Amino acid sequence: MLVKHVSFWLAVVLALLLAAAAAWFWFGRPVAVEIVSPRRGEAVELVYATGFVEPVQPVSVASRITAPVSAVLVEEDQPVRRGQALLRLDDADLRGAFAQAHAQSVGATLTERRTATLFRQGWVTRAALDAAVANGEAARAATDAAQARLGQNVIRAGIDGVVIKRDVEPGDLATPSRVLLLLGDPRRMRVTATVDERDIPRVRTGQKALLSSDAWPGRVVTGRVASVTPTGDPDQRAFRVRLSIDGGAALPMGMTLEVNIVSRSASHALLVPVSALAGATLWVVEDGRARRRPVRTGIVGSERAQVEAGLSDNDRVIDHPSATLREGMRVRPAGA
Repeated sequence: MLVKHVSFWLAVVLALLLAAAAAWFWFGRPVAVEIVSPRRGEAVELVYATGFVEPVQPVSVASRITAPVSAVLVEEDQPVRRGQALLRLDDADLRGAFAQAHAQSVGATLTERRTATLFRQGWVTRAALDAAVANGEAARAATDAAQARLGQNVIRAGIDGVVIKRDVEPGDLATPSRVLLLLGDPRRMRVTATVDERDIPRVRTGQKALLSSDAWPGRVVTGRVASVTPTGDPDQRAFRVRLSIDGGAALPMGMTLEVNIVSRSASHALLVPVSALAGATLWVVEDGRARRRPVRTGIVGSERAQVEAGLSDNDRVIDHPSATLREGMRVRPAGA
């Protein structure tokens, strides 16, 4: 009997505590929360990348022969004209080869003439004449080739432009596989960006790009996606994207840039801080109480998120909602 009596009073006490907790929840001191209002503006989805400035058609300068470099006639950042001499190579071997070929050509030509005279006099056969003529033509062709190689000791510019890079000094050995100079036209520049393969499906030609650098605080140059390489780099897991520069902005060749490609945008979008979102839910204030509001989001940026449905311009949104926030809890603006 005593046990039943105690259990009854315990139940009564528990009910009173629950009632007190409910009363505190509904009528106690409101919880201070940070309240913000949605605003209208442009929502932008960006694809981040890094890139560098380079000529649209860079020209690599290499030697067609193997020879020591005797003189370098240009410096980096120097303007050059098409056909201008850039380098001179040591041509001692070429001159020796030409002299030898010329001497052989003279001897073969004299033999050809004597054989032709003897053939007319009937002293040699037609076959001997044909052989002499062939030898003479081969010797003269070898002389012409040696003379052409002799002109290869001077390396000339193939375009009008600027010396972007110089990787040669007098005394270096020039070979056909070694790039000695790099030329480019400063009037035709582009940015080559590296985009993560996870983001490349969102990148298309014609999209706007925002280009910036730590070297220019506060300065942003605009560009456009000109092309996307059809194949990626499996080692870097990235694709190369070529960007044209709007307005002919002068950018130093080789400069590294931060690139933000605008993959999607919406004007006059309803925006809330990203920090107010709890998944696909917002907390709003209605009649002094917190209410959970499911919403449909659109473009989500680093600071602001677009709300496409479930929220109006006049709603008051709780920013940085606490994990202890509950449906119907009394709230008040922080600082009030």
